[in-house]
Amino acid sequence: MSKIIKDKIKKLKSSATLTINEECKKLEKSGKKIYKFGFGQSPFPVPDSIIHALKSNADKHVYLPMQGLEALRSATADHLNKFNKSNFNQDDIVIGPGTKELMFLIQVAFNGEIILPAPSWVSYQPQALIAENKFHWVQTTRDSNWFITAKALEDKIKTIKNKNILLFINSPNNPSGAICKNLEEIAKVAKKYKILIYSDEIYSELTFNGQYKSISSFYPEGTIVSTGLSKWCGAGGWRLGFVAIPNQLKEIRESLKILCSESFTSVSAPIQYAAVEAYRGDYSVYLESVKKILSFTGNYVYEKLKSNLINLTKPEGGFYLFPEFNNAKFSSSAEMCKDILKSTGVALLPGSDFGINEKRMLARLSYTDFDGGNFLKYTKSSKKLDDAELKKYAPNIVYGVQALKEWSNSL
Repeated sequence: MSKIIKDKIKKLKSSATLTINEECKKLEKSGKKIYKFGFGQSPFPVPDSIIHALKSNADKHVYLPMQGLEALRSATADHLNKFNKSNFNQDDIVIGPGTKELMFLIQVAFNGEIILPAPSWVSYQPQALIAENKFHWVQTTRDSNWFITAKALEDKIKTIKNKNILLFINSPNNPSGAICKNLEEIAKVAKKYKILIYSDEIYSELTFNGQYKSISSFYPEGTIVSTGLSKWCGAGGWRLGFVAIPNQLKEIRESLKILCSESFTSVSAPIQYAAVEAYRGDYSVYLESVKKILSFTGNYVYEKLKSNLINLTKPEGGFYLFPEFNNAKFSSSAEMCKDILKSTGVALLPGSDFGINEKRMLARLSYTDFDGGNFLKYTKSSKKLDDAELKKYAPNIVYGVQALKEWSNSL
């Protein structure tokens, strides 16, 4: 039974984000105090009215349309159009069991090559490999806010013979927590060379300044947009996401629908009905409270860590920071993160998991290791948070950051 697994699959390893979560659980069971800064998951509860909608629709047991419940597709299109100033209709929407599955199936359908800014989310590149799409990394810098520049994009496009190209953009970004400031310039290059863009907007609702911009506003005919429930309303485990594909790219949409029909069939019916409430209801108060906590917590970590020894960019949305430890001397960022975990109990993900050169001592830090339900409940009336509240409701953030700073200072 030799060679029963394809070589390209043998090259893969489990998703880094899921692996670090499992490793943390094992270490905790062994009695070690762990600060779970490696796994990016919303700590906040799903709003009560959305939970009620799920319970009320628990009797829905038949297969729904493969493309998704019509009422949900209509609700998500309306939401995107209002939030992003888009022009999607319900026929442009495909509902899936999380955006991860949908972007994978799009990569399977896509006949071309992939451009990935480094850093990029850990699953883009493995999905390209599985789908047999050649991928090209473009290294970014802190000076460009960890996003690709228009010049770097154009330079890379010129080196690729195959002109069927798909560029991934993720803003607010995982792993840096930064927002892309040059969307219009990127869009101009994409239009010029007629390349496609996949805009991963899963953290868009968690933009701290409340002024989110989508690249689809500048290049609507060539941009696929994806987002879902997992980050903004704490429903990661519900596994519901969607993509919006403009009519100009209907060939991709129709192919995606076929792949959906031959893989997951349709998303859980009760969850789809509940998601209608999520996208039709007004959750602005909930979201403002969530962003208040995340923004304060992210800025706290940023202010405590930034120094001559640690470089990092101020967080602008989502859950993450991307510190670089200037005085760390290890063979790779992975080795550095292992030492941090062993020495301090702080779990981080190495920058190499996100496409960054392993010799750079970068790591992703997720500042969500706290009980979001309690934090929301007891700070609801606070217009402005303070360090005392953070220490009370997010002690792991305070002590984990302190341990990380002490580790850096000891090198």
